[in-house]
Amino acid sequence: MSDITPATAPTNFYREIAELMITCLNLEVAADDIGLDDPLYGDGLGLDSIDVLEVALVVSKRYGLQLRADSADNQHIFSSLRNLADHIAAHRTL
Repeated sequence: MSDITPATAPTNFYREIAELMITCLNLEVAADDIGLDDPLYGDGLGLDSIDVLEVALVVSKRYGLQLRADSADNQHIFSSLRNLADHIAAHRTL
């Protein structure tokens, strides 16, 4: 289990998650250009539901946590880079 918690998630972990999304989705944006609290959907990063599913699969494999498509928390988890990274940090098993 990781010692990283939402309160202690370092900036480089946010960058790691941003880079993971960029690689997974072949985005043409730099990791540093993704604001921690910018929306991932719509006007922010522009992700759609298929993009979120792809990110969820990669996150599940890499960090050993299950992100369920039917979870009521998904809207919050995928609302920003900060929320996604904090959720991963709190629930990862790898």
